[in-house]
Amino acid sequence: MYDVLKSNWDNILSKMKNDYEITDVAFRTWIIPLSLHSIDNDTITLVFNGEAPNMAIGIIKNKYMIPLKVVIEELTGKEFNRITILEPNAVSNALEEPDIPTPSKIIQRQNEANLNPIYNFDSFIVGSNNNMAHAVALAVAEQPGTYNPLFIYGGVGLGKTHLMHAIGNYIIENNDQLKVLYTTSESFTNELIDIMRNGKKDNTDFSEFRNKYRNVDVFMIDDIQFIIGKDRTQEEFFHTFNDLYMNQKQIIITSDKPPKDFLLLEDRLKSRFSEGITVDIKSPEYETRVAILQKRAELKHYDIEDSVFEYIADNIVSNVRELEGALKKITLFASLSNSKITLPLAQDVLKDLINPDSTIEVDCNRIIEIVSEHFGISVTDLLSNKKTKNIAYTRQVCMYLCKQLTEETYAGIGKALNRKDHSTIIHGVNKIAEEIEENASTKNNIDVLIKKINPE
Repeated sequence: MYDVLKSNWDNILSKMKNDYEITDVAFRTWIIPLSLHSIDNDTITLVFNGEAPNMAIGIIKNKYMIPLKVVIEELTGKEFNRITILEPNAVSNALEEPDIPTPSKIIQRQNEANLNPIYNFDSFIVGSNNNMAHAVALAVAEQPGTYNPLFIYGGVGLGKTHLMHAIGNYIIENNDQLKVLYTTSESFTNELIDIMRNGKKDNTDFSEFRNKYRNVDVFMIDDIQFIIGKDRTQEEFFHTFNDLYMNQKQIIITSDKPPKDFLLLEDRLKSRFSEGITVDIKSPEYETRVAILQKRAELKHYDIEDSVFEYIADNIVSNVRELEGALKKITLFASLSNSKITLPLAQDVLKDLINPDSTIEVDCNRIIEIVSEHFGISVTDLLSNKKTKNIAYTRQVCMYLCKQLTEETYAGIGKALNRKDHSTIIHGVNKIAEEIEENASTKNNIDVLIKKINPE
């Protein structure tokens, strides 16, 4: 089979270019530099001989791998399940078979790392909204330490956690030596609090906590924005980050906004976050939303009409989590009623969730809830008399947005925020307005909040 592929390699690439309408520039940059290296059962190994191999390999795997598989199958009649791509300097090393962890050990390591095996690169749908994040994540998974730290940001339910777990699962499946650990900022904080509160009672101290998070090769922490305002947590995380970074361990962080928009985060942490590479994930466009739904249905072996996918994708646009929730609701109803999944059924099941003519009602309560979540401050603290810097600033942001997005009077905004003196509201609104004029970061942060409050 190697000789067949080798002799037909130019024809394979040409057919791929024509069938999939690859531009001349892309063809010259990404496809022509690919050469055949070897074949082992159902795996083809290629070598990329062009410029910037790290980036190129990520792009090829992201955009051109499936077309290449299809064309090879069409011309040879054989299906290859896996195609790997090597850099030229890695060819000699590739001749030695790597130690592949056994399935039972993989499961054990995934459990120890707090990883969900369902979240992998194969089940992650790539679109224009996340292709750069996917390519960089794959590069980090293949070569931990390539980009350090890796900071992924984006709104709720767009796939940040999926991508983070995919990196961890890929490393565990392909490397028997590296120790991986995933956690959330909430878990990190709660563990720290427990030790501070109960450490002396159960004879534990900070060394056990620090060993857990610092004696790893790949450290992943989700939703870092929730450490804002927690001084002791920020201090402990800063030293954890420094220890890992100085020892060249891979660090991966997710958040709902980029480091520069953390207005209340310590500058030294903000600086550390910006030292590596920052990538974002946006809301998926229509085609990606349809592809996500189709992929989920394929994985679950559901028989669903295309019109159902299109209906959901047309009406749910904000995030992947809501798309999947709608699909689960439909399939559950169909299963319970023993019905075929059709468009009329989907419209009936989702009638309370989807109403194309409805608009989101923006009032002070909605603004307060979203701003509180954005800054990681409870609504109770926001409405209290606490005057710490982060709470006071968040309260002023609420004042500004309430004035901009609602018809409420200053007195009405004051009532919603539990403030009696409307002059306080006027001061808060003016202060944020001035910051927006003077500080691009503040303006960006306010723009993000407005989109969260009223996505349409």
